Amino acid sequence: MTLQLGDIVPNFTQQTTEGEINFYDWAGNSWVVLFSHPADYTPVCTTELGNVAKLKPEFAKRGAKVIALSVDDVKSHQGWIADINETQQTVVNYPIIADEDKSVSNLYGMIHPNANAKVTVRTVFIIDPSKKLRLTVTYPPTTGRNFTEILRVLDSLQLTDNYSVATPVDWQDGDAVVIAPSISTEDARAKFPKGVNEIKPYLRLTPQPNR
Repeated sequence: MTLQLGDIVPNFTQQTTEGEINFYDWAGNSWVVLFSHPADYTPVCTTELGNVAKLKPEFAKRGAKVIALSVDDVKSHQGWIADINETQQTVVNYPIIADEDKSVSNLYGMIHPNANAKVTVRTVFIIDPSKKLRLTVTYPPTTGRNFTEILRVLDSLQLTDNYSVATPVDWQDGDAVVIAPSISTEDARAKFPKGVNEIKPYLRLTPQPNR
């Protein structure tokens, strides 16, 4: 299955380190960051899981839950968590899905057999409260993921869902934003009272409206 942006992601029921979950029920009305791993006791993923545990309060501020997936069983996950906690000086405080049968990996199109049937199960999904897929990124096994960037994308998605704006290159929360081309400059001046900087008729900036 190939999931594309805007698709409703499929539901599943699977065992995790925090018990069996029905994904839709677990997600509730939250944003979800689902990120997958090829197997337990892999070095790059060990650093990633530790980093996400440290960033969990930041995800929570944004109304987002985090959940990981690996293709080993719960017992193996529990042993790996002990190593992660020790080596990354943190406490893994979110569920890790035990996808032994690769049913979730296949359901979400995480496995890329032309590269390698196992090690390329390293995808990040951002899923909104309506269960729509809003971002997907697949990384090679040698490159650690940047979860600060995932937080930045969450900030952008939540901002642009609520205002007629987009976020420009390298945008950070608090920076100026781009006014949607569908809004005339005249209407933009009324809609964005903090000011409109018209660089080109199609390129107008305004201070972040929720700041």
